Amino acid sequence: MSFLFAPDDYRVWAVPRRKLHKPEHMYQPPTAQFGNLTTCQVDFIPHEIALQPSLKPHKVGPYPTAPFNGDTSHRRDYIPYELPPRPVRPQAKYKAASQPMESLTTHRGAFRGLAGPAAKPYRPTDTRASPKAHFAGSTEFRESFQPWQVAPPKVKVPPEYMPPVGTMQQTSTSHLDYVPHQAARVPPAKPAAHRSSSQGPFQGTSTTHHDFPAWQARGQEPVRPQQLLPGPSGKFEGLSTFKSHYVPYALIPTQSCRPPPGPARSKVPFHAATVYATEYIPKRPAVCPASFSSPPGYIFTKTDSRGHHFFRQLTPMVEAF
Repeated sequence: MSFLFAPDDYRVWAVPRRKLHKPEHMYQPPTAQFGNLTTCQVDFIPHEIALQPSLKPHKVGPYPTAPFNGDTSHRRDYIPYELPPRPVRPQAKYKAASQPMESLTTHRGAFRGLAGPAAKPYRPTDTRASPKAHFAGSTEFRESFQPWQVAPPKVKVPPEYMPPVGTMQQTSTSHLDYVPHQAARVPPAKPAAHRSSSQGPFQGTSTTHHDFPAWQARGQEPVRPQQLLPGPSGKFEGLSTFKSHYVPYALIPTQSCRPPPGPARSKVPFHAATVYATEYIPKRPAVCPASFSSPPGYIFTKTDSRGHHFFRQLTPMVEAF
């Protein structure tokens, strides 16, 4: 549904403009001239910078003039001592076993296996079809969901466009009823800029230039040590104090801590005869008694709920003396 409204139905009301409750405050610049003196300039009195005294200790006593003789307290008081020879530890001789090796461990000697049926696997049977079987081509989805015919959707025909009768008035309610008003421009509250009307060159002087003239400051002189020893006056002879007072000593070689060489090796070829090759007695491998249905040397005792058979070993008879 569409509604048509005429311009006479909606007209602009003549609402009066509300008055502002803000107090009128017009900025007035000061008339007195600024004195160009701040509180810091009036109260602050500049003082001269006093140099701090040096905390370095004063030099005590003059430097020795005699040359260094190369003698120290370590050289005078050190007494070298000779180390005693290192004791030699005798090596223990190898002792072969008196009895031959039986090649039998504790597990083989104490464990006795029991004959019983093999454990059955608990995994489920494989129900998968062989990959060579032919697929029937019918599934549960195809059997439960059968195709059916669907009617095509209806096409909605749009109504035919009918142009309006008559000419269009290109006017609106605002154009007809709105009366423009000429509003006065609000003056800015910032002070007006006072520009000098003088066109002469800038003199470059101010109150700071008059009250704070530039001082002639000099840098602090560096503190240099006073030279106590007089410098050489004659020509250098090419001989230094080290060359004139140095006494060369013969070097004592350091003793080697390497052990002395062992006995000389024999050039006779090796006979390949060892203790293992001479004293080892091979034995025939024993048959596990669990491989027999009735192991020899054992007596059947009972069968538990799991099907395990228990045997008891026979005690060998001991002859009387």
